Amino acid sequence: MSALFDRLRRGERSWMAESGLRSAGVLLLATSARLAFLAHALTTAAPHHQPTTGELAICAATVIALTGGLTLTIEGPGLFRLVSVPGRTSWH
Repeated sequence: MSALFDRLRRGERSWMAESGLRSAGVLLLATSARLAFLAHALTTAAPHHQPTTGELAICAATVIALTGGLTLTIEGPGLFRLVSVPGRTSWH
């Protein structure tokens, strides 16, 4: 597993990592859609009430799944690529 992450950090392409991470992203997007429909059904049903902890947790899980799904679907294995960080500069 460490060898795979090392290759991803160097920016080498791997079809297995590419398809696996993007598939995980699509699954997270599908999960997000299901959670959004559930949250909508729970919050629009009568009687009107203050949101419960469970409803808030479902909404938070929807946002997390949506964010993670979009990130994995768009970026894929590029998430693990090393990025050079510029050193500190002193302004005079």
